[in-house]
Amino acid sequence: MNEQSIRRVQFLARALFVWAALILARLVWLQIIQHDEYRQQALKQQERIVEVQAERGKILDREGQSLAMSIPVDSVCINPLRVSDLSVAADILSRTLHLDAAQMLEKMRLAAADERGFLWIKRRITEEESASVRSLKLEWIELRSEYQRVYPNGSLAAHVVGSVDFDQHGNAGIEQSFNDQLEGHGGELRVATDVHQNGFDSEVADPPQPGRDVRLTIDTRIQRVAEQELMKTILQHHSKTGSIVVMDPKSGDILAMASYPTFDPSLPLASDAELGGRTNLAISTPFEPGSVAKVVTVSTALETTALRPDSMINCGNGSITIFGRTIHDHKAYSALTMEDVLVHSSNIGAIHIGMTIGAPKLYDYLRRFRLGQRTGIALPGESPGLVHRLKRWQPTSIGSVPMGHEFKVTTLQLAQVCSIIANNGFYVQPRITFDTPPATPLAVLKPETAITMRQIMEGVVLRGTGTKARLEGYTAGGKTGTAQIVDLKTHAYTHLYNASFMGFSPVNNPRLVAVVAVNGTTGLDGYGGAASAPVFRQVVATALRIRDVPPDMPEDDKLRENETTDTNDLAIADLGETPNLSPEEDATAPVPATAPAPDASLLIGPKVPNFRGMTMRAVLEQSSALGLPVDFVGRGIVQAQSPTPGNVLPVGERVRVQFSRR
Repeated sequence: MNEQSIRRVQFLARALFVWAALILARLVWLQIIQHDEYRQQALKQQERIVEVQAERGKILDREGQSLAMSIPVDSVCINPLRVSDLSVAADILSRTLHLDAAQMLEKMRLAAADERGFLWIKRRITEEESASVRSLKLEWIELRSEYQRVYPNGSLAAHVVGSVDFDQHGNAGIEQSFNDQLEGHGGELRVATDVHQNGFDSEVADPPQPGRDVRLTIDTRIQRVAEQELMKTILQHHSKTGSIVVMDPKSGDILAMASYPTFDPSLPLASDAELGGRTNLAISTPFEPGSVAKVVTVSTALETTALRPDSMINCGNGSITIFGRTIHDHKAYSALTMEDVLVHSSNIGAIHIGMTIGAPKLYDYLRRFRLGQRTGIALPGESPGLVHRLKRWQPTSIGSVPMGHEFKVTTLQLAQVCSIIANNGFYVQPRITFDTPPATPLAVLKPETAITMRQIMEGVVLRGTGTKARLEGYTAGGKTGTAQIVDLKTHAYTHLYNASFMGFSPVNNPRLVAVVAVNGTTGLDGYGGAASAPVFRQVVATALRIRDVPPDMPEDDKLRENETTDTNDLAIADLGETPNLSPEEDATAPVPATAPAPDASLLIGPKVPNFRGMTMRAVLEQSSALGLPVDFVGRGIVQAQSPTPGNVLPVGERVRVQFSRR
């Protein structure tokens, strides 16, 4: 081999060596230095990460029955970039999933134009739709598993349980207030795919953490009866709304909480008009309590004055004038014992008791009973109600507050008041879930005061305004209330009522407290003793048996059919006075929720009667019985009226009655 050939061989050897070195260097760069980066790029092409939704925790009643639960369902999605003909795809999907083809095509075109590789077509489809999609066997259609919230009992306890939005986040009730606990934490699934991005293998990259269950204090058996009886009385009395709370006074457990109207939590909110039906009225809508508040007045008198149940109270023959404002009673009593002031619900008697107590002490006990502040129950949207600070009281407030006007309470707050009396004077914070530990009892009244009040309130049921709350086989005590509703437009009291009843049973060892409030009743049948007390009777009688409370009296001790009782407990406000119900100006003071405005249709009454020659008290009684709203002008005897007798009162109008002393 000559020298030239040797140089050529050496050159080729060097070239091969350099080439091999470059290849080796490249392999080191790819396989060692850039290994992780290229591995990640390969994984992106060969696999995808799918979010795995966590199963939402259950909401259970006190016995462990499901009130809300989640079930797995299929949802449909596609990769628009892999669809060859969007028009055909839109036509297939719209027919299979019952969607609008034009809207579907527009969504797919927009997603493809934005180069988005993922598009939801329809989420949480039915089993039939899922089977239809699977039968298509199209590689560009994907089914993903999600959870659907279901409510096995429908609308039962809907205002307590609440609901979820489209993304399964709580937006009302327990679903909202315990959302973090119920929701859990989602996970990730790593799916290996082929060249067409079809999955053929998977592994859990991050396991989902299911949400934790929430167990309520609600007893669904009592809840069902409470809802049925509340709806029945509202329809019977042609009112619009109402609420009821049943409570264990010793533990603070809420056994039932219902509002009417109700809703189906599985259905989305269709319009803002439906918002009213989703409001938990028992905690969110305060109202003037009327005569049920006389329980606080008499309790305060027993605690702070020398007045005893047999002390004689001046009842002024049915009227009293305070700072130029005349307040009337529903019945003319000359004098009653303090016990009978409560039993027969005398307004004037309550006012005289209030004046004996004095405004500072009365205000103090309103606050001791926790009025004007939230109970702290674990539900969203609770209102504190409204109790004016003393500096906001008008000179005539001492005539209004003792009989339940010029302050506002919720149904739950009334249950709290009644529970203090039922629990020997001790306050226990209400609770709606077992996640909330039992509260330490706090003394509000002396035990002897609470016992005396229970005996007096038993008289209300046995011989007073609350006889329609009498139970068979059990003793019971309570108090009726009928308060005139304020017209938010005219700022005057109307002849629409908030009819309420609060009570307990048995008397010596109360095991249950129940409060019923019905909004928008009219006439004598719309008083608390006629509209709300029967609901208490039916619900509590059932609840006592469900709770295995032994009877404490013979079952044959019934209210006789021909026995006449006085259920008139109307706390008659001065219709010429502007109610002192404006929110506190102080930013730290509670601001009440607005009470529902009276429905104008309820103001249509019978033909206007002839009021000429009648006294104010007689006009009040007759107009109240007929449900007629009346404006009073002057004092004395009726000399003129408009509309004239015999005419039908137009919608939204009031009867104007002119009095004169001549």
